Amino acid sequence: MSVLDGRTELLAAQAISPARPVTDVGQGKGPSWLDGWLTAHNRELVTWRRALHARPELARQERLSTAMVASRLVDAGLRPEIMAGGTGLICDVGSGDHCVALRADLDALPLHERTGLPFASSVDGVMHACGHDAHTAMLLGAGLALATAPTLPGRVRLIFQPAEEVQPGGALDLVAAGVLKDVERIFALHCDPRLPVGQLGTKVGPITSACDVLEIRLTSPGGHTSRPHLTADLVHALGLLITQLPSLLSRRVDPRSGTVLVWGAVEAGQAANAVPQAGMLRGTLRTGDHQIWTELEPLVRSLVTAILAPLGVGYVLDHRRGVPPVHNDALSAGLLHDAAVAALGPDGATGTEQSSGGEDFAWYLEDVPGAMGRLGVWSGDGPRKDLHQPTFDLDERALPVGVRVLVHAALASLAA
Repeated sequence: MSVLDGRTELLAAQAISPARPVTDVGQGKGPSWLDGWLTAHNRELVTWRRALHARPELARQERLSTAMVASRLVDAGLRPEIMAGGTGLICDVGSGDHCVALRADLDALPLHERTGLPFASSVDGVMHACGHDAHTAMLLGAGLALATAPTLPGRVRLIFQPAEEVQPGGALDLVAAGVLKDVERIFALHCDPRLPVGQLGTKVGPITSACDVLEIRLTSPGGHTSRPHLTADLVHALGLLITQLPSLLSRRVDPRSGTVLVWGAVEAGQAANAVPQAGMLRGTLRTGDHQIWTELEPLVRSLVTAILAPLGVGYVLDHRRGVPPVHNDALSAGLLHDAAVAALGPDGATGTEQSSGGEDFAWYLEDVPGAMGRLGVWSGDGPRKDLHQPTFDLDERALPVGVRVLVHAALASLAA
């Protein structure tokens, strides 16, 4: 896939809904080159977001999105490096020994869009329902704006990451590929439909939770339901796991950690009078405590063994470690808070709570300090449309806000 191929196809998507400039609530707060870039390119920010929204791509398939971003960077005289497989890229802006990174994610979700937007997804069953189209547009804008700065006190590395929406996340691949080489600190923003446009939520410490996937497959000789004593009652075993495993975990793990197991799928049998030979249970196990996350797998295995021991069923437990909690260190969270104030004024920064959702930005923070902030995307009027829903949309006034916050965070970090 060439850069030109990606640009041509996404430009066709842009024709779905001609973009108009949106109000820049941070206009006039500078620096002057940033104000100037946003004045000149405000419309393009919206156009990029809508083009990405109209042509979403699932995890590790983000070739068109990658090519579109790369083409814009090349046009600005920058030298992006596309990652192996053609999905994801990095690009340094500026020069010098000091380097700070800004990260956005590219992938969409397997959902059927129901927004009715004129630039709604043209790909059946795929939708940007988590704001990654906005994340990408904002980081692209921040990078191009930084490229117009008279001088920069170091390098800003733009990381456009694939596969955030799958476990354990594309961040691991990029870290393994060396994208954090020379990076001293890293920042990211995530859309938050609970906050109004013009506010950024920040928090010191964990801001998301770890998320693992459990899959337990049971086997039994099967038999007639009139003679359960002559076989291993597989459905009964599933029922005990469904109720007892979450209950026992609540008594073995510190309740202040926010550890919770919720089942999402169960399958077994077809006939009412037959004990099935196979069954499956699948769910997510989340915790807000990094240390507890490292201890959960052996604990879960011991509890599953204890629950099933009297029943005679066979089982295979697949405990898929997901992502650790995103843990904002105090200095990075403070820099992000100050960036919001510089970009938006004293009311631009607010506190936020720890979420039980997972986010693979955490993998970068295993190696370098950094912080993630929650960017308000609610219009302030009407219902808040939650993430990962087929009706999710955002107020596009958040786009220049995100550019400003990312730019100020990078500048402040390089100067720290």
